Amino acid sequence: MKSIGPRSRRLKDGRLFQALLAGAGAMVMACGAARAQAPAPDAPNRHPPGQQVQAQPAPGQAGNGQATGELPELRLDTRAIPLGGALKTPEVWAAFKARFVTDQGRVVDTANGMISHSEGQGYGMLAAVAANDREGFERIWGWTRANLMVRDDKLLAWRWDPDKRPGVGDMNNATDGDILVAWALAEAGELWNNVAYRVEARRIAVEVGRKTVLFKTRWGALLLPSIFGFGAEQRPDGPVVNVSYWVFPAFPRLYLVAPEIDWAGLSRSGMELLAKGRFGPAQLPTEWMSARGATLRPAEGFPQNFGYNAIRIPLYMAWAGLGDRADYAPFVKLWSPGGKGTGVVDARSGRSQGMNESGYASIAALTLCAVNGAPAPEDFLRPRANENYYPAILHLMSVIAMQMRYPNCLRGAGR
Repeated sequence: MKSIGPRSRRLKDGRLFQALLAGAGAMVMACGAARAQAPAPDAPNRHPPGQQVQAQPAPGQAGNGQATGELPELRLDTRAIPLGGALKTPEVWAAFKARFVTDQGRVVDTANGMISHSEGQGYGMLAAVAANDREGFERIWGWTRANLMVRDDKLLAWRWDPDKRPGVGDMNNATDGDILVAWALAEAGELWNNVAYRVEARRIAVEVGRKTVLFKTRWGALLLPSIFGFGAEQRPDGPVVNVSYWVFPAFPRLYLVAPEIDWAGLSRSGMELLAKGRFGPAQLPTEWMSARGATLRPAEGFPQNFGYNAIRIPLYMAWAGLGDRADYAPFVKLWSPGGKGTGVVDARSGRSQGMNESGYASIAALTLCAVNGAPAPEDFLRPRANENYYPAILHLMSVIAMQMRYPNCLRGAGR
């Protein structure tokens, strides 16, 4: 979710949905992003868990650098790697924290009225764990617990506005934010051997499974974007889903604290939705899809775009090591040299409106690295100055994912 900029366009999706729900007395926002590969035998991964994966050579080259005339076999890294300490360039986190995290621990969305939300708090907590920054983690978690955990269950209110009293005016949750916070707590509990963090992670994860997952649908387990506003009871085209809420790398870690939840089923359904939910000439998923019938279709009342929410889908896929070439094909085509680059793509026409801040391109770099072994840009590891919260955090998440999974792509990247 101050200015009318790219991030504000994501917020507008939420305002649109508030209007759609006004008659029902609801104020549901797609959190600017208000917006499960469990290590179980039936995990949806097409590659065996635990395999040792070597970084790939550049596209069209053998390991010795000689041209082969074809792309190398896709070998995504699927190992169970803890997040703690994974960030090898702590200056990227230090720069983000200095710009976007207050002394109290509030992560500020600079493009949307300086609000905070569960998504941003969750990302901030994850980054702190990756940087092994316990003080930063505890500061962000403390603010989150005091200001967003105000519902009568274990989920988080999705949005906090500094200009409102009380700061939380909408008690609905954002499921991706809940997942991010639970994941961060689980990782923190492991890194710092803190039982209290694990307990909190479990409480949130179990509540996500109980209240936001529809387990018996034709599509398998479906993740609702929030408790209220997207189900069949509230919308004629419901359930409505957004695949960018499937935080794939979180699911095997949450399995460790809440094994009774079918995280593997969630991963399977997310990949199935991605495979079947492709629209228009670009064959990209729209941000909001109706899963009501036997065929997916763009949800009613939302722009039919692949945009600021959906760009996170390949980030999460590559981070988790999920998918095959067919799953990544629309993103690779979009972001390869000669493609349209990072932008909001109209699913009907295929036209693209560019995302101007460079942080978004970090996801493209990660995707091309994971799929083709493409080297990261020279400036990939450098902090993103003069960018808003959202592209800056997506850059930071992409850096963490590449350093965890595909470090060979970073050989030419400077600081």
